[in-house]
Amino acid sequence: MERRSSGLQRLAREVAKFGAVGGAGVLVNLGVFNLVRHVSDLPVVRASIIATIVAIVFNYLGFRYWTYRDRDRGGRPRELMLFLVFSVIGLVIENGVLYLATYGFGWDTPLQSNVFKFVGIGVATLFRFWSYRTWVFRALPSEAGKDPVARHEPDSSERVR
Repeated sequence: MERRSSGLQRLAREVAKFGAVGGAGVLVNLGVFNLVRHVSDLPVVRASIIATIVAIVFNYLGFRYWTYRDRDRGGRPRELMLFLVFSVIGLVIENGVLYLATYGFGWDTPLQSNVFKFVGIGVATLFRFWSYRTWVFRALPSEAGKDPVARHEPDSSERVR
């Protein structure tokens, strides 16, 4: 039981670190989005894509060097390629929500754009958390057996005799 408890604590720390980096990334994303919208005449979704790309770079640095610094560092080119692939999928999810709100429903005031940008970030974050921890920043083999999400081993009370 103690092993499961420590695995859940490890998962809670990972979620907290992911959330801290992601939260800072959201601020970067929204800040760059509003700055680009304020200083340029770019359409809303193009401004959002620029902001998302800046946030992706920020998040990679935070995830690699803080959240997942203890994860496998071998194969950095593969890690970066997977990160970019999943980040682009997240970019499409995030900006697809904004595109639908802006061009599908005509909700394009600055407040509405920020609300739907934020909603898109939230939906894409669920995908990113799963994909980054599963495919990009994989646990080292010695950690994989300790991860309660990756592998559930029944304790003695759950075993069938």
